[in-house]
Amino acid sequence: MTFNAKLKAAVQATQSTLCVGLDPNLELMPDPITSTDQSDPQKVETFLKKVIDVTVEHCAAYKPNLGFFEALGADGLDTFDAILDHIPENKIIIADAKRGDISSTAEHYANAFFQHFDIDAVTLNPLMGFETLNPFLNDISKGIYVLTLTSNPGAKDILLKQLAGGQTVSNFIAKELNRKQQDSKTSIGMVVGATKASELELVIKEFSASPLLIPGVGKQGGSISALNKSLEQHTAIPLINSSRSIIYAGKNAANWNRQVAESAKNLKTKLAPITKRYV
Repeated sequence: MTFNAKLKAAVQATQSTLCVGLDPNLELMPDPITSTDQSDPQKVETFLKKVIDVTVEHCAAYKPNLGFFEALGADGLDTFDAILDHIPENKIIIADAKRGDISSTAEHYANAFFQHFDIDAVTLNPLMGFETLNPFLNDISKGIYVLTLTSNPGAKDILLKQLAGGQTVSNFIAKELNRKQQDSKTSIGMVVGATKASELELVIKEFSASPLLIPGVGKQGGSISALNKSLEQHTAIPLINSSRSIIYAGKNAANWNRQVAESAKNLKTKLAPITKRYV
């Protein structure tokens, strides 16, 4: 199955464009998890498996963030692997790794995520050049999401800088990715932030056939209505990610998992005006 076919099937099956970000911060996990005698990796595994169990009916995708697993030390990748095994096969899994390097290093990153872990997609940083994407572009069943217009304030430092002719770096990246897709088997997507709604439409129109990964609608405060308007002419499927506002919705309550489920359900409902274009 192609990546785009699996993405479409996942969205249709759940009637949702929600992606749940899995960012396991031990300082934010509920007391019923952190107060146990388990090791930190075991606490993370217990927590995330329960998050997946209670959100699975409300989302099309999961996005585990590698930084949080790597912070666990030697056992972190084993925990990451255990979480991947717990996610149903019909969900899109995006490794939020933001890798970007040249030559054999990039080849090894591609082998790690696409062969060893067998993940559907990975986030990549293009700032060392578009050649760094090449090792990821030979598998029709996989996807990449390239940092194009990020949701953080620091996007202004590079991505929103104007080049000659008035286009921004983000616009330039989108145009180049569009060209690169023509000769690539792997689906090329873009990471674009919901917090940049005023700039978003101008960027994604450069590559309207690109799947989108959109952070920023939760704790970062991006407007769903503004995002909906920006996506009116976009033809490829977006996944709208929320991490902290879902997985930590229960705070320290004994029934924290129910509140996590309710938060995912509520966001799925709020995203319905966007989702209905793609199902």
